[in-house]
Amino acid sequence: MVPRKGRERKVRAYLYSKTHPLSALNIFPFYCNPCEKEEAPTMAEYDLTSKIAPHLDRHLVFPLLEFLQEKQLYPDDQILKSKIDLLSKTNMVDYAMDIHKSLYRTEDVPQDMTDRRVEVVARLKSLEEMAAPLISFLQNPSLVQELRSDKQYNLQMLNDRYQIGPNQIEALYQYAKFQFECGNYSGAADFLYQYRTFCTNSDRSLSALWGKLAAEILMQNWDIALEELNRLKEIIDSKNFSSPLNQLQNRTWLMHWSLFIFFNHENGRNGIIDLFFQERYLNAIQTNAHHLLRYLATAVVVNKRRRNMLKELIKVIQQEQYTYKDPITEFLECLYVNYDFEGAQQKLVECEKVILNDPFLGKQVQEGNFVTVPLRDEFLENARLFIFETYCRIHQCIDIRMLAEKLSMSYDEAERWIVNLVKNAKLDAKIDSTSGTVVMGTNHTNVYEQIIENTKQLSMRTYVLANNVASMAVPVTQVPTIR
Repeated sequence: MVPRKGRERKVRAYLYSKTHPLSALNIFPFYCNPCEKEEAPTMAEYDLTSKIAPHLDRHLVFPLLEFLQEKQLYPDDQILKSKIDLLSKTNMVDYAMDIHKSLYRTEDVPQDMTDRRVEVVARLKSLEEMAAPLISFLQNPSLVQELRSDKQYNLQMLNDRYQIGPNQIEALYQYAKFQFECGNYSGAADFLYQYRTFCTNSDRSLSALWGKLAAEILMQNWDIALEELNRLKEIIDSKNFSSPLNQLQNRTWLMHWSLFIFFNHENGRNGIIDLFFQERYLNAIQTNAHHLLRYLATAVVVNKRRRNMLKELIKVIQQEQYTYKDPITEFLECLYVNYDFEGAQQKLVECEKVILNDPFLGKQVQEGNFVTVPLRDEFLENARLFIFETYCRIHQCIDIRMLAEKLSMSYDEAERWIVNLVKNAKLDAKIDSTSGTVVMGTNHTNVYEQIIENTKQLSMRTYVLANNVASMAVPVTQVPTIR
């Protein structure tokens, strides 16, 4: 039997050798490694761009590079070269020319870029002419009303009445794809949506849906993007793939793309927990994308309503501790596995830096004259609460000064924070300002509550026990016969 680590290496080797089914839309692995580790600043060690980018469309990598350039985690020239490398496989020639001028500080551009631009413009006009009959039909509201939910009827009607056949429908897909590669995401999203209403090929329809999802993400239409994400998930979970590994890869891609949505949508933190904790997707993380544990862990920490998932999260972190770890996962491990409060304090400081330098977690919000990072603030607040609650379970009398050190706060800040916490959470605790301590009260469980708790599962246990006894009795009553 092949050891688990050996199986995982074989699976990952196979997965990285496969191209994305949307190769027509240039969605295939791209390895972004702007700088070697030894040359990078300290926080670049925790940068996950090189692990995330292979699972993204090239266009989705641009926001990550923009963030890295803003944070100056890598030399500016390295980022610009990575952008040019990305653009070389797209039709965004003007953008590539601008970056080339900025990188080499010149107004001249290579001849191949100029030739490429002429080629792109000519190809765009050609595709537009080929798709023009169908586009004209779709832009006429009165004609669109003739369409029905039956695709076969629509295809026959278009062919009989308007001489629009398979060639024009295919041209619409190619035109939409070309618009996407040119950076016209709005037009691409519209045309891909319309194409799917006529497409009868399930694989091509799936490719169009991937493209529309990418376009909606790049336009930051988070509500629509979430709808497309859920629609794509349903197809991936129900579709018969050529092999389980292909289905695994599609789930891996879906989770990586979902990061853009979940950390921008108002209900995204619930969404990422719901998706990533599903057994099939959790298996995909543990097999092919261990680094996604950072985002799952962050979502659980900042989501007070999903504290019930913390135990399951700790279990997964422990299982994968030799495969992946970063300050966020190590913070939870220090606190809930090792009960190492000193280690948790040190990791909490690193967690703040990781969040600030992560393109998904470090989103900035302008509030008046101030710029804040809401997720950083929520993470630190909840992480300190975790430390406080865990420490209180172990100690009855707590020194505020020592607790302030563990929470990386000043004495006055820690005292005010504890006062507010006691008031808001209604904790059974008293603050002794003279001695500078917090005295925790002793909770004695009511005898009636103990009885209720102990008998809560009695009915279910009795039912299970009765079934087990009945099943054990079956073989005894059934005497085997020879026929």
